[in-house]
Amino acid sequence: MLFSSVSFLYYFLPVVLALYFLVPTRFKNLVLLLASFAFYFWGEPTYSFLMVFAIGSAYLHGIWISRAKNARIRKVALISSIVISIGTLGFFKYWAFFINNINAVFNSTLDPLNLALPIGISFYTFQILSYTIDLYRGTVRVQTNFINFATYVALFPQLVAGPIVRYATVEEALSSRKHSLADISYGIHRFISGLAKKVIIANSLGELGVIFAATNEKTVLLYWIWAVAFTLQIYFDFSGYSDMAIGLGRIFGFHFPENFNFPYIAKSVTEFWRRWHISLGSWFRDYVYIPLGGNRVSLLKWVRNVAVVWFLTGFWHGAEWNFIIWGLYFAIFLVLEKFILNRLFSRLPGAFSHFYLLLVVIIGFVIFNTFGVTESVISLKAMFGMAGIPFTNLETGYYLASYWLIFIIAILLSTPALKWLAQKAKGIKPLANMSGALMPAVHVFLLLLVTGYLVDGSFNPFIYFRF
Repeated sequence: MLFSSVSFLYYFLPVVLALYFLVPTRFKNLVLLLASFAFYFWGEPTYSFLMVFAIGSAYLHGIWISRAKNARIRKVALISSIVISIGTLGFFKYWAFFINNINAVFNSTLDPLNLALPIGISFYTFQILSYTIDLYRGTVRVQTNFINFATYVALFPQLVAGPIVRYATVEEALSSRKHSLADISYGIHRFISGLAKKVIIANSLGELGVIFAATNEKTVLLYWIWAVAFTLQIYFDFSGYSDMAIGLGRIFGFHFPENFNFPYIAKSVTEFWRRWHISLGSWFRDYVYIPLGGNRVSLLKWVRNVAVVWFLTGFWHGAEWNFIIWGLYFAIFLVLEKFILNRLFSRLPGAFSHFYLLLVVIIGFVIFNTFGVTESVISLKAMFGMAGIPFTNLETGYYLASYWLIFIIAILLSTPALKWLAQKAKGIKPLANMSGALMPAVHVFLLLLVTGYLVDGSFNPFIYFRF
């Protein structure tokens, strides 16, 4: 089930909200848990047992860690939890990758199984790991209430595509949280904003990607249009989902972490990754990079740490070589920035560093969006005029004329320009008074517009369901 679907918006969510706010406080987590299981079962009936197993394993390991009598047993319990969690993720997500590569190298015929990827497994596995690791470190308390713990792992707003919510973030809210009209109002605003970003902008740009894949009249310019369209699409798709998750969480009394902060206004790869998928970046920083020594090590070890983190970041996104290359590609630029590029761009106008960042990101997402290394190379060669295709043609001009408006809107909304204007308007009393009445009308309009898009169209994927 997608957030951006009629069944979720007009059937599932209203029923869940009604039950949640009608039942006494002590049953609210149970309602959320049952709703989350129903939500997950709707989209992934075959692997629902796997999530239940992961929850049960983490719950029991948490009790084991908390009751261990000495440090050695605590470490054994933690290692056991990590092995089971990573092992389960590795088997279902990476088994075919490893077997296919072994077969290719050794000319063997091992069965890759080709298992379907359980939805959300990468996200809920990392949430479970944050709980057991933090419990071992002593930064959180053990959760002995199974319903509360299962609610944390399975909570449907952020279950299948994040943001990655650490147990420490919601530890208190699981047992005691407050609800207010202000939070509910903010949650509705955030949810509808994210829904509009996803359905109106991301889906429209995604349709251009489908057109690009189908046409036999590709040109250099069309390759660049496709690359820029995907760069914008993945931002509005994923940040839109995060907005919806954060909004739903706020309605239910949870404060989920921000996941995006206008990454395309960055002027370096380092800054970009502080603004993009923040919950994933901070997870790898705290559970991989810092334990390896972070930047408080020798130069060679620091380079190793960066390479390890970005190898894992790429591999986390998918079991293909192009994802690994994508991760290491950004690792190279992070190292170059530290030793060369930052000093170079500090002497130039900011526009140069901003252009550099956008070029690096667009090329990176071409690698990310293609299927396999060969297709990545073909696409990049075509973009730089090395594929023997014309620069442009009438068909490319037609698509550019058809989609220019959505490009302008997407580029504008990927910056803080609208947020800046809204803040300025609050300082003007007549406009501030109007906004109180106008915003609910805008949200109703956006919801109706989104509903029209959903009823009329069938193109409605979530990119990050792949991961």
